[in-house]
Amino acid sequence: MAMPLRAMVIGLALLVVSGLVGCSTNPATGKSSFMLQSWEWERALAAQAGPEFTNEYGGETPDAAAQAYVDELGAKLTRVALEQAHAEVPELDWSYTLLDSAVLNAFALPGGKVYISRGLAEKLENEAQLAGVLGHEVGHVMARHGNQRISKQVGMNLLLTGAAVAVGVADEESDFGRYGRYAVPAMTVGGNVVMLSYGRNEELEADGLGIQYMVANGYDPAGQRQVMEILGRESGGSHPPEWLSTHPASETRVARINEMLKGEYAHTQNNPQYGLFAEPYKRRMLDRLAKLPAPTQASARFDLADPVTWCAHCAEDAALASR
Repeated sequence: MAMPLRAMVIGLALLVVSGLVGCSTNPATGKSSFMLQSWEWERALAAQAGPEFTNEYGGETPDAAAQAYVDELGAKLTRVALEQAHAEVPELDWSYTLLDSAVLNAFALPGGKVYISRGLAEKLENEAQLAGVLGHEVGHVMARHGNQRISKQVGMNLLLTGAAVAVGVADEESDFGRYGRYAVPAMTVGGNVVMLSYGRNEELEADGLGIQYMVANGYDPAGQRQVMEILGRESGGSHPPEWLSTHPASETRVARINEMLKGEYAHTQNNPQYGLFAEPYKRRMLDRLAKLPAPTQASARFDLADPVTWCAHCAEDAALASR
């Protein structure tokens, strides 16, 4: 009985992890992606979790004009994202919230809920930078990264559970039994590193999508690089080794953006058709925020270990998956 059970469990795990179950076309990239949940599930999750996240991060910033500015840019970027989609995207409850939090962060929930903190908005210097941040988050939603990450975690957990069951029922004197007791813990560590790499790859993909949406709206994509440079300065160079982080280092992201600016987006550089728009950002965002009381700090529940690691996508996905 041991061999059929082992084969059945591991076979099912490999089937799920390999993507033969739950594959669909990624609307942002056109690639095949492994997703266990539907668009309707994403939309329902956003509707349920959105108010809680807003409250945990201090609520909305008490300036209607600044919030309207974020709404305006978010809607422009989303419109382009939907026009460029490689697959049909159902109607989602898109919203773009300026949170009254001093934490430097932005994140998106599956289903169209996009957030940027007041702390991060106050560090930005022009409208192109804001478009870069919001475009990145719209990219996460369009690429269904939250769904992908939760689905992959389910698949990884199933694989590890299957391996543990198989080792547990194996003959202790067999090669499988002897070596399996050492291999399963190693797989657990290795699996965690793999999941971290998914996070890094998703962040870089969202950077690229954000730039794509920016350029289509007439923004200089150098604004996205400036955001990374700002975050790099704010972090003071303090971050874990990149291979043990859910996010690429700011230097890695800057380097990737520089490649894009020299390649497919070279035509945007020193081109008056693509701007940074510092004056409207100062007038419509920075000047208004400067008149408000100090922002509310986010509660410890959703704080990141590195408060300037933008964005919180992976951390928030982990919180959602654990509910």
